[in-house]
Amino acid sequence: MNENDSGGGSGSGMRDCVVVGAGAAGLSAALTLVRARRSTLVVDAGRQSNLAAAGIGGLLGHDRRPPAQFYAAGRTELLAYPSVELHTGEVTHGVHEDDGSFTVTFGDGRRERARSLVLAPGMDYRYPRLPGMDERWGGSVFHCPFCHGWEVGGRPLGVLASGAVGVHGALNLRAWSDRVTLLTNGSELTDQQREQLAVGKVGLDERPIGRLDGPGAELRAAVFADGGELPIGALLVKTTLYQRSALAHDLGAGLTEPDEMLSVEAINVDAMCRTGVPGLYAAGDAATSVPPSMAAAVASGHLAGAAATVHLAAGY
Repeated sequence: MNENDSGGGSGSGMRDCVVVGAGAAGLSAALTLVRARRSTLVVDAGRQSNLAAAGIGGLLGHDRRPPAQFYAAGRTELLAYPSVELHTGEVTHGVHEDDGSFTVTFGDGRRERARSLVLAPGMDYRYPRLPGMDERWGGSVFHCPFCHGWEVGGRPLGVLASGAVGVHGALNLRAWSDRVTLLTNGSELTDQQREQLAVGKVGLDERPIGRLDGPGAELRAAVFADGGELPIGALLVKTTLYQRSALAHDLGAGLTEPDEMLSVEAINVDAMCRTGVPGLYAAGDAATSVPPSMAAAVASGHLAGAAATVHLAAGY
């Protein structure tokens, strides 16, 4: 076992697997691999998407646990096995070699080779950058009601989105509060969408938003460009997820196109997290076209690790 925080040079020999990413999916995949006695290198860029949150919402056995504690415990569990190495760094390039193996290059120039590769790097979360939003992200401003809804339940809530996805999100948020308002930030809804909101007892405000306001990281109100305000205690924001790098594309994996409802540029995988490129697997946020969650990431990481183990057992 080894936890290496500095790179340099080239790795030694051919590994069974390199796991790119040390979030819930990557750690889960690695644990499955090392328990099958496979030599595994886990690459941790340290950019787990939920680190800003106070707690994990809805992961059985870890509900409301601080994310940093979850990841630290996962690394500790992994390092109890002799066939794993953790490397702090970022994979910047990957090649699928003619012999079927993979070569990955780190930002510091280090190279590693492996017979299989699991991509679990997380995603780039893109959302409207209104003044006052970044400092509240992961708390009173969030993208997943299933992860954060309980903590803000009962407050007056806002939803920042437009069109069908905004209507859907606002109606869904009524499970957590009977005071929900859809904020379209200048976009107009159709008559049918307005009727849907009225039937669902959801408010609507189409004015452009100037900023979010409140003491510290708390949210008190959405302040509109015309100077008016809407009191809200939390804000659900439509967020689109994109790949953090071109690594999946460069290795030959297909990607989905984000659409209005799903808004995810996901790596295409089958039920066992196989990308269609022999020996290449993907898991976690990077490979799901549905709203991401820690529970789903842990499950998909296990499947990716199991599929890679079967692949390796077949002699590849």
